[in-house]
Amino acid sequence: MFAQMMEMTPDAPGVVYEEGNAGGIPGWWCRPANSATDAAILYLHGGAYVLGSARADRHLAGQLAARSGAVAFVAEYRLAPEHPFPAAVDDAIAAYHGLAAEGFTAIALAGDSAGGGLALATLTLMVAESRRGTISPPRGAAVMSPWTDLALTGNSHVTRAEADPLLTRDSLASAARMYLGAHDPLDPKASPLYAEMAGFPPVRLHVGEDEILLDDSLRYAERLTKSGVEAEVHVWEGMTHVFPSSVGTLAASESALNDLGAFLHQILR
Repeated sequence: MFAQMMEMTPDAPGVVYEEGNAGGIPGWWCRPANSATDAAILYLHGGAYVLGSARADRHLAGQLAARSGAVAFVAEYRLAPEHPFPAAVDDAIAAYHGLAAEGFTAIALAGDSAGGGLALATLTLMVAESRRGTISPPRGAAVMSPWTDLALTGNSHVTRAEADPLLTRDSLASAARMYLGAHDPLDPKASPLYAEMAGFPPVRLHVGEDEILLDDSLRYAERLTKSGVEAEVHVWEGMTHVFPSSVGTLAASESALNDLGAFLHQILR
């Protein structure tokens, strides 16, 4: 049901979708007309690390691809409980390396919900790897309602509990247990909120005011800013979790995707 809901996001005009792989990780390519040959977006889907698929999120990724003028690859990373942490992180890193091996010299990260958190965890790891001179760093990250704190310490879990029609703290806690097992939720590879962020490239975040993960975006952006990183968080009044997926229905979704697409175009070009 979750995958069916996400797959209802409309196609972006002029985008061709095809199955493929990057770095041995299966997924879906979203290729807009007249896309840049050297730029790519690694998109990571949502689903609390236990649900969702690259196929289901390909239209949402395609909306960003069309607006940015860059190819997007939606990685089919492995899901818990069959494949617990750090399987998802390992697959995201492999996909990033695969894009680089394909000849993409400008790569940005993007994602929604848990995929947004996974994109930011991948950002942390790829920036660290780039400092060792083995790969080019990401140009930046664009995320929607990212889950950045699997320890669930944000105040919005309480203050937005009644307003959020989609998520509950208990459901997220259950997913975190399936994904992490006994692993420390404060590990930055699982919860990018706790990473060292100095030297990161620009990050753009969009989040709904009426979601329990509001503080996951606000606190992450605050830590970026304190670390001297260019960061911008947009909080949308009355909007819920990953509201940009409702493009074609909500004016706010169109505006948010336009901003994210323009940001990706800027950092990739």
